[in-house]
Amino acid sequence: MNRAVVYARFSSDNQRDESIDAQLRAINEYADKNNIKIVNQFIDRAKSATSDKRPEFQNMIKFCEADTTGISMVIVHKLDRFSRDKYDSAMYKQKLKVKGIRVVSVLENLDNSPESLILESVIEGMAQYYSANLAREVAKGQRENGLRAMHNGGDAPLGYDVTNDKRYAINKEEAQAVKIIFDMYVNGYSYSNIIDKLNDLGYKTKRGNKFGKNSLHGILSNEKYTGVYVFNKTQRKGINGKRNGHKQKSEDEIIKVEGGMPQIIGKDIFIQAQEMMQKRKKAPGSHKAITLYLLTGIIKCGECGHAMQGNKRKDKYGNDYISYRCGCRKQKRDCKNKEIKREYLEEFVLTELEEHVLNDNAIPALSKELNERLKTKSNDNHEMLNNLRNKLDKVNKEIENILTAIMSGIMNSMLKDKLDELEQVKLNLDLKINELSIESNSVESVDITEDQIRNMFGRFKEFVLTRNLPECKKFISDYVKEVVVYRDHVEVIFNVVFSFVDNEITHDLHITASREMVK
Repeated sequence: MNRAVVYARFSSDNQRDESIDAQLRAINEYADKNNIKIVNQFIDRAKSATSDKRPEFQNMIKFCEADTTGISMVIVHKLDRFSRDKYDSAMYKQKLKVKGIRVVSVLENLDNSPESLILESVIEGMAQYYSANLAREVAKGQRENGLRAMHNGGDAPLGYDVTNDKRYAINKEEAQAVKIIFDMYVNGYSYSNIIDKLNDLGYKTKRGNKFGKNSLHGILSNEKYTGVYVFNKTQRKGINGKRNGHKQKSEDEIIKVEGGMPQIIGKDIFIQAQEMMQKRKKAPGSHKAITLYLLTGIIKCGECGHAMQGNKRKDKYGNDYISYRCGCRKQKRDCKNKEIKREYLEEFVLTELEEHVLNDNAIPALSKELNERLKTKSNDNHEMLNNLRNKLDKVNKEIENILTAIMSGIMNSMLKDKLDELEQVKLNLDLKINELSIESNSVESVDITEDQIRNMFGRFKEFVLTRNLPECKKFISDYVKEVVVYRDHVEVIFNVVFSFVDNEITHDLHITASREMVK
C-alpha cells in the first residue's frame, strides 16, 4: 500500500472553507480507490499560491524531507493547489523527487510519460497565467475605484468610516484623536507625550488597540487627512512575495484626487508636521562638530533636498576654510550644488532676520497675523471641547450600564476591570475638558499687542545686533524655520513663535534672496 500526505489550499478570491472540504472529500475518494494510505494532511486557508510563503505548505515539505516511513506521494486536488508559480513548482517537486516522492493531482491524472510531462507544464503555465491575469484585472478595478476616490479594501484610516457606496465619511470621535495627534505634534510634543494623552482619554487605533509610535508615524504621514484621496502609493510585492511599505511608486503612477476625502486636518498643519518629522531626524555629523555652526539642523540643499553639513578644510594658503556643504555631495558625489562659506551665509541670515522680523516696522503686521491665528485656535478649542463632552457622555452611559448590570446581580472580573478603565477615562476627560475650558477662556481674553512682541524680541534682538553667535544659536530655531541653499539663490523661512498659557502661535515669513547678496 502506497503512503501519502495531502496538501489542500484555498485563496481569498471567491473561495471559502467549504472549498477545503470538497478538496479533501475528492482526495479521500481517490486514495480509497487506489489503495493509498494517507498519513498526514496540511491545509493553508486564505493563502495565495503565487508565493511559497505558506506555513502549512512549508510544513508539508519539511515533513516529507524528514520522512523515513516511505511516503511516495503528495496528493492535491489540482496542480494549481500546489503552486501557480512555475519556478516554485519545479523547485519543490525536485526536492520531493530526491526523496522519491511525486506530486499527484486527483483531477489531472498524469503519469510519468513524456506526453504527461508536456501536459503538466501546460497546466502549470495556464495556472500561472490565470493568477497573473486575475491580479491584472483586480488592479484595473482598483484603479477605476481610485480615480473615483472610492475605498479599495482594507481598514479605513483612523478618523474615517466607509459608507455602503464605498465612500469615505468622517468618524467624529476618531477624527478628534487625529486632530489631537497633529495639534500636539506641531506644538513640539514627543510621540510618548501624545501616546500617553490618547491612552489617558480612552482613544484607540482603528483595530481597537492602544497607540504606539508606528501608528502615530503612519497617521502623521497620511496626506488623506488634508482631503486628498491617495491610492497606489507603495510598491507592489516583490519576487519574495513581500511588499515594501516604505518604498513609493513614481508620482505618475500614484493616484491623487484633490477633495476626494472629507478633510480633517488643514494643509498648513500637515505640511508643518512633515517638516518637523524631517527636522527630528538627527542632522548627520552634528555630534562631531567642534566649530560652531549657527544653522545646523535648519539648513538644506535646494537642489537635492539633502541636509547641509558644516565642513572645515584648509584652503590653498593653509588657512581654515569653514563652510556649509551638501551632505549628498560629500557622501555620494551626487549633488552639484557648491559649498557656501559659513560667515557669509550666517551673516546674510542674521541681516535678513533684523530687517524682516526684528524690525519695528514689521511688528504691526505680525501682531495682526498672530491675533488672527489666535482666533482660529480659539475656534478649534471650542470644537475639541464639544467632541470631548460628547465622548464623556458616552463614557458616562457605559458606566451607568455596567452599574445597572452589577445592581441586577451580574458581577465578574471583566465587568470590574472595564468599570475601572472607564472611571479612569472619565477622570482624564474631566481634566482635559477643564484644562481646555480654562485655556479657551484665556485665549479669548488675549490680544497680542505690539509692545508684547517688542518685549518678546528684545533679548534675542540684542544678541543678533551684537552678533553674539553662541547665544544666537540657543534661540535661532525659534525664529528661523529653514534655510534652503540653491545654486543661484538662497531661501530663508522665518518662524515667529509667540507663547502663552503653555501654548504657541506660529507665523511663517518666506524671504527669498539671491546668492549674490551673501557672497
